[in-house]
Amino acid sequence: MALLEVQDVSKLFGGVEALSAVSLGVEKGEVHAVIGPNGAGKTTLFNCISRIYSPDTGTIRYDGNDITNLPPHQIPKRGIARTFQNLELFRNATVLDNLLLGQYLQQNSGVFAEALFLPSVRSQELEARRKVEEIIDFLDLQAFRDKIVAHLPLGVQKSVELGRALALNPSLILLDEPSSGLNPEETEDLCFWIEDINEALGITVVLVEHDMWLVNEVSDKVTVLDFGVAMASGTPEEVLQNPDVVRAYLGAED
Repeated sequence: MALLEVQDVSKLFGGVEALSAVSLGVEKGEVHAVIGPNGAGKTTLFNCISRIYSPDTGTIRYDGNDITNLPPHQIPKRGIARTFQNLELFRNATVLDNLLLGQYLQQNSGVFAEALFLPSVRSQELEARRKVEEIIDFLDLQAFRDKIVAHLPLGVQKSVELGRALALNPSLILLDEPSSGLNPEETEDLCFWIEDINEALGITVVLVEHDMWLVNEVSDKVTVLDFGVAMASGTPEEVLQNPDVVRAYLGAED
């Protein structure tokens, strides 16, 4: 059974069908890329999985459980984290504070305990900070931990958003165009991080991506969307040799 199962999911905006009966399965432990032209429905698919959007039809199952109608705030608690095309960070907070936000969902103390800062709360706070420091080391953010996010380069901000997703302790992470705006060196670093997140941390990865070098380097499987339809799925080699994919995505002439 797949870790993530998307079955016949459709999403309409007015008269426009952004997704049309899309199905895909993501196995535990794999890196699964979703590619396609601009406007193909890739981010809409992510928004349905993370419950920002409600599908009009279809079912989404995660780890055997139906999450199609869960409220969005329940999704991270189920083990799904994500990043966004447009950075969603607290720009006037420090790197450390942004990462700690991801850990607060893991805490289960009540208002009374928090107000009195009881030993149980202190213990959870120390564990949260220990976890965040591990993420800072993992993503080489030591030099930026106390810096205000708004003052940092785009590449560092992208690393911070990735770190905040990791701070949720996910079993699945959705990366929406993680290499967008990065230079070649930063993209190569991202490649290593995705591999380490997958192999060393044991986190399943689904990414929307346009950089085909990155897709080829990190992906076990690729699904291609075109005008909201899943038109092909397979290994990177199989997908990129598919004539329909070449025609629709790479712009080859008949």
